[in-house]
Amino acid sequence: MMPFSRRHVLGLGAGLLGAGISGASGLRQAFAAGAGNDIHGLSVFGDLKYPADFAHFEYVNPDAPKGGVFSLIPSVRAYNQSYQTFNSFNAYILKGEGAQGMDMTFAPLMVRAGDEPDAMYGLVAKSVQISPDKLIYRFTLRPEAKFHDGSRLTAQDAAFSLTTLKTKGHPLILQQLRDMLKAEAADEATLVVTFAEKRARDVPLYVAALPIFSKAYYATRPFDESTLDIPLGSGPYRVGKFEVNRFVEFDRVKEWWGRDLPVARGAYNFDVVRYEFYRDRDVAFEGFTAKNYLFREEFTSRVWATRYDFPAIKEGRVKREVLPDETPSGAQGWFINTRRDKFKDARVREALIQAFDFEWTNKTIMYGAYARTVSPFQNSDMMASGSPSPAELKLLEPFRGQVPEEVFGPPFVPPVSDGSGQDRSLLRKAQQLLGAAGLPVKDGKRVLSNGEIFRIEFLVDEPSLEPHHAPYIKNLATLGIEASLRLVDPVQYRARVEDFDFDMTIERFSMSATPGDGMRPFFTSQAAKTKGSYNLAGIADPVIDALIEKILAADNRADLTVACRAFDRVFRAGRYWVPQWYANTHKLAYWDVFAHSAKLPRYAQGVGAPDIWWWDGVKAATAEQAK
Repeated sequence: MMPFSRRHVLGLGAGLLGAGISGASGLRQAFAAGAGNDIHGLSVFGDLKYPADFAHFEYVNPDAPKGGVFSLIPSVRAYNQSYQTFNSFNAYILKGEGAQGMDMTFAPLMVRAGDEPDAMYGLVAKSVQISPDKLIYRFTLRPEAKFHDGSRLTAQDAAFSLTTLKTKGHPLILQQLRDMLKAEAADEATLVVTFAEKRARDVPLYVAALPIFSKAYYATRPFDESTLDIPLGSGPYRVGKFEVNRFVEFDRVKEWWGRDLPVARGAYNFDVVRYEFYRDRDVAFEGFTAKNYLFREEFTSRVWATRYDFPAIKEGRVKREVLPDETPSGAQGWFINTRRDKFKDARVREALIQAFDFEWTNKTIMYGAYARTVSPFQNSDMMASGSPSPAELKLLEPFRGQVPEEVFGPPFVPPVSDGSGQDRSLLRKAQQLLGAAGLPVKDGKRVLSNGEIFRIEFLVDEPSLEPHHAPYIKNLATLGIEASLRLVDPVQYRARVEDFDFDMTIERFSMSATPGDGMRPFFTSQAAKTKGSYNLAGIADPVIDALIEKILAADNRADLTVACRAFDRVFRAGRYWVPQWYANTHKLAYWDVFAHSAKLPRYAQGVGAPDIWWWDGVKAATAEQAK
């Protein structure tokens, strides 16, 4: 499989919808009453597992030793970051290619708990008060919070940061902060954030997770410029050695002000975290075998099945581990740019779905390691199945006549082929769909309504993707469609995708455990016309917009699940993508110098590495002796 667990994380993080969490009732009442009480954490529905006096998260080793190096290649990106390169230390704007890991250099108001769907606990903020109407949040900041130069981190810095991100940040940040009206400092220790009426449910959590910049630092520097100047941070790491486009190191701040807080105990254990950048996945694999970096999550099934037989594996110096992935796998597939006239007709898009033989691809190229993705809520109970429930119908009925009739029956699922690579029945159906859409064949070529030949260019930035396209392109040729693969460098790829200058391209994104405002950049009409948004398909459907608002308005998990299932039915009826595949495990390989807790957190990004892993000195010494 290609590397598409390297993904965008939609909203607050990936995870399944959780059941009720113990110890939450009193906090729920405090949220509901909005009595102005200080509370030590936030969650969408007021559920918090940990009490105010908790010592550390249950899934960490509070006595984990500090030291060592954790090196890896990127697997998750956000905003302007790339998997293959970097040329800027500003990772929160549209310009440039932001360096991976910059989030480690800034301290936010609160941080996520990895064993809860969306709960956050105080880092820079020690507590928060919520007004009765839930429109005003008053964060009380810790007096010990400091920037790396020793200056105090104040509410003025936090207010400046939120205001700046709302006006000059990446377009995705601007969109998710649209319901934040203002951020003000009442005094050095009190940040007051005001939200709009009918705000998105998860905006306060998004605000609490954003980085805090130094107001004084940016008094003499423009914020919205790409730069290799190292910004003044306040997090557990600072930028160390780096070489543009090659690697960047982050050095642990050994006297970091937050090191003994409950949210940080047992975390941030490595002295150095180093990101290596490769333009080619095969070269990156060879780099791992040569110990140029130490940790790798494998996303290519062919490589996992056939290439992990190098000497260090056989000698036990490299460890392989398969860990369960219980989070929603999200959406992965070829997204079809409906902004282009040739893709406007849903019948054309469905023909493209019929032409892809997943069963053959999975068996022949991916060693049968994957299951078919059918929904953006894959691997969760938010995914629609069967006929709509009465609660779903209640949401969908007002849109009857505005959506395909199939929305009121079982949801669309991609066809299952005979595994031959060219299933004649599916290709025949695709031919019929294209004909019904008014695209005839002339001289062996499919012709558009304007008389031009129907051509499709698949845009990619990695050569490892070629084997997955070749059989698909062959089937499209059988339909009379001239398809080709265009491989471009990462910078050009990102520029073209941000400008929506493509026919079809592959993307993967993961749903939050509590979907909310983070859905807007991926699915809304506004995002469809916003440069740099993740709405690659150009979805501009007022019904989808309305159902997203229903998702945002849900005030309990049961209603949220119903609204997500209703949305799923309408999205899948639109045929906006050619769904690909997913796996419910993490395939890890790492040089045997690390350790981690026996039970890793269910909702943590990836497998909690490097944040809560640690350097094992005994293993490292043994490995050194074995050389």
